[in-house]
Amino acid sequence: TPSSKGMLRIGLTGGIGCGKSLAATLFAERGIAVIDADVAARRVVEPDSPALREISEQFGPEFITTDGTLDRTALRARIFADEAQRKRLEAILHPRIRAWMLAEAEKHLDTPYLIFVVPLLLESGWEPLVDRILVIDCDESQQHVRVSARDGVDAAQVEAIIASQASRDERLAAADDICRNDGGIAKLEAEVERLHRHYLELAAAL
Repeated sequence: TPSSKGMLRIGLTGGIGCGKSLAATLFAERGIAVIDADVAARRVVEPDSPALREISEQFGPEFITTDGTLDRTALRARIFADEAQRKRLEAILHPRIRAWMLAEAEKHLDTPYLIFVVPLLLESGWEPLVDRILVIDCDESQQHVRVSARDGVDAAQVEAIIASQASRDERLAAADDICRNDGGIAKLEAEVERLHRHYLELAAAL
């Protein structure tokens, strides 16, 4: 079981633009160790890494820039419309991202509980690795507004990203805890504080 080592593990997820990073920051401010799949994704494709070599072999050397880093924009454009290609890339990256995050978790034995931020938690089979799933949730209309403002992408691209992720209903059905992020920062802060107290109680009971 995930908590056999006595550490409560929370998997934090949510659709694009729902506020996962902000919620994770609020947990970190409360002294909780936060291990982020996006950070892991960058680490596992550093220059000369096995993952980068495999991407070059399977997708072509044109996705590696002259300074030896991954050209994320070009690769994303290539795989985004192609389910089979995306699955090939995920097969290279997901096991390595997971291994990096679990190794990182071993370094945080002083945290009351652990948060793994995994945007594709349901899609990449993380459920057995966490004790509870926390979904940061907002309406699809808010996702559109936030992602367009943040990433400067058009409505069609936002729609395509949302469509490529687990649906809102699927996430909510899998959730042990739901954090609504449909108001301002003060409301989110209150939600995180409520959950933090709850997790401290659960962790103390382990």
